[in-house]
Amino acid sequence: MGMHVRIMKVNFTISDKAIGYRTVFIWEAKDLANKERKSLRVNVEFDFATHVKWSPDCRAFIIHKYNENSLEVYKVEKKKDGWLSANKALTFPKAHETDVIGMDIASNGKFIMTCSNKTDLVIWDLKGDQLAKVDTFLMSTTCAKISPCGRFVVASGFTPEAKTWEVTFEKSGEFKEVKPVPQLTLGGHTSGVYDVAFDVDSSHMSTVSKDGTWRIFNTKVNYKQGQDARLDISGRYELASNSSLVALSPNAEVLVVASASDLQFFSTKSGKLDYTIENLSADHISSLFFDASGKFLLAAADRKIMVFHNVTGYRCGIVHAKEKLKEHQTSATRERLQQFIKDSEDFLKNFK
Repeated sequence: MGMHVRIMKVNFTISDKAIGYRTVFIWEAKDLANKERKSLRVNVEFDFATHVKWSPDCRAFIIHKYNENSLEVYKVEKKKDGWLSANKALTFPKAHETDVIGMDIASNGKFIMTCSNKTDLVIWDLKGDQLAKVDTFLMSTTCAKISPCGRFVVASGFTPEAKTWEVTFEKSGEFKEVKPVPQLTLGGHTSGVYDVAFDVDSSHMSTVSKDGTWRIFNTKVNYKQGQDARLDISGRYELASNSSLVALSPNAEVLVVASASDLQFFSTKSGKLDYTIENLSADHISSLFFDASGKFLLAAADRKIMVFHNVTGYRCGIVHAKEKLKEHQTSATRERLQQFIKDSEDFLKNFK
């Protein structure tokens, strides 16, 4: 059972491939804390979705259909009662012969990316026309994502590094090219890279590898002038399966690794393991990411979505704020930092 989830400012979706379901569910994110959660069920005809992504304006979502191995676009509209409706608007032509392991849409709305578990990566326009096809040269590909800034595509697989491409457009808005960016190659592992994650502005990228290590890179570099991504910190995690997932908090202070059904929380400042949550499910965790605020971590497994408070993030925030207090600050900034520390410590008192 696999589920792929994306949380946005307004709502989030889940695709369910269990036999008899073949549906996408939409929830209001603001209802997460309520016992009663209103949802919209969207049926997928004669198939199930293995990936689902929101458009940047949340007026549509895209799914990848497993059996047809193609993309469908659904328009989302508000009804008179204030709730939502969704209807299929477009079907993309088939582009891959093997399973799609990555599907994403750029935050600037300019392109869509799909990638198979072989080496073929396709860039699409929003109308379903192919703009470019790239060979990843990874032998086999396990992960492909678009960076939050909407400029880069990063893919990883059998080789011990993640590769980066830049998708460029003319000033007129016309597609220009997809070109490799060797300066943003995320290397240093001794075995294949399972997964890649980003912070909110793509200034940091993280990788998790089959060799039992994770790495965080500073990618806010002048790569056009030849500057390479710099390794910030690395660490080891407990490898409990033949694949792992990684999530990086929006402020890049917390890294989480999912291995089998366990979650491991790390401070990116010290590299130390802060906390482990074990045996979350009978199945492997199939999707992992932070919400936009960084306060919650979401994990998908066993046909359900589990939402966790980012307790490690609060701890890291307190450490960072106390360090800032040691520096010269204005009275207003000191007051703000002291209040942040107090609020965070009060929040942590609720957890043991």
